Amino acid sequence: SSEVLQAIENVIQDVLKSLAQKKAPVLTLANRSDWRNIGFKDSVGLQMIPRCTRKQIRSDCPRSAPKFALMLKILSMIYKMVQSNTYATKRDIYYSDTLLFGSQSVVDNIINDISCMLKIPRRSLHILSTTRGFVAGNLSYTEEDGTKVNCTCGATVFTVPSNVQGIKNLISHAKFMLIVEKDATFQRLLDDDFCNKLSPCIMITGRGVPDLNTRLLVRKLWDTFQIPIFTLMDADPHGVEIMCIYKYGSVSMSFEAHHLTVPSIKWLGLLPSDLERLHIRKDVLIPFTKQDQNKLASIQKRPYIACQPMWKKELEIMAASKLKAEIQVLTSLSSDYLSRVYLPNKLQFGGWL
Repeated sequence: SSEVLQAIENVIQDVLKSLAQKKAPVLTLANRSDWRNIGFKDSVGLQMIPRCTRKQIRSDCPRSAPKFALMLKILSMIYKMVQSNTYATKRDIYYSDTLLFGSQSVVDNIINDISCMLKIPRRSLHILSTTRGFVAGNLSYTEEDGTKVNCTCGATVFTVPSNVQGIKNLISHAKFMLIVEKDATFQRLLDDDFCNKLSPCIMITGRGVPDLNTRLLVRKLWDTFQIPIFTLMDADPHGVEIMCIYKYGSVSMSFEAHHLTVPSIKWLGLLPSDLERLHIRKDVLIPFTKQDQNKLASIQKRPYIACQPMWKKELEIMAASKLKAEIQVLTSLSSDYLSRVYLPNKLQFGGWL
């Protein structure tokens, strides 16, 4: 906490120095959304390069002055929370003055900018994000406040903890971890008792694009148990992108890649080649939209696809067919095909990439 306080004091000192010299104060931070600032390393994923282009938030420019003021406002809130050892969610910060902030996304963006500017992870700033993800299966742990969580009991679902760093006493006999893209598939696998049937496993879903806590939990479980991690996604560009966020990280959070990515994650399904192999009827597949085509083209150009020749092939199959499929498409073969046939076969015979 003294490191956080010191970092904020340094920023404020620079502002005061500029004012004393009758200059307009400026906040300088790395340009997080610029692909030119992102390097790719197979063992870490997407990470910000040390000498990256920077942007200035000026106090004397009509376009950036409001953001400058909001950054100082949130810095003062963080300072008070760290001093008093209290925490707030991003939502709490937004609702503390909705008129001032205007929208939740403004707050989210400024918090990420501050974290990047101070080079301090967000949870050390005493800001918690609301969690969307769920976890189930062969896992128990103790939360920071002492609450004992046992996910092993049957079909019980637990919300991913809001302070992943604080959980301890993690125990699991799981043989692998399965990251499921969507809530509906996750619930279906739970109903089929998938976590216990084949061999004990841990299942996690971020219910779409994963939030920070879900990504932190996947990384923590990997660090703790070092078991194989597989992903089960829709066979569409959106599903591939979500898998890449778990595996290689995202551009906007590349400054925190070391805590968030798990490059050993494997693509289990649904593979575009599976659709041909299983003779899925064309009439249950969905034609690409223009948006799908653009998203796929953008993914194919990313640096990590070059080092994944098997993935590259799958994306080429998807691009050529211009068709996508949700995991639910397997119910066209039989209602429990996913848990009874598809996943057991894949896991037994190594059908992952």
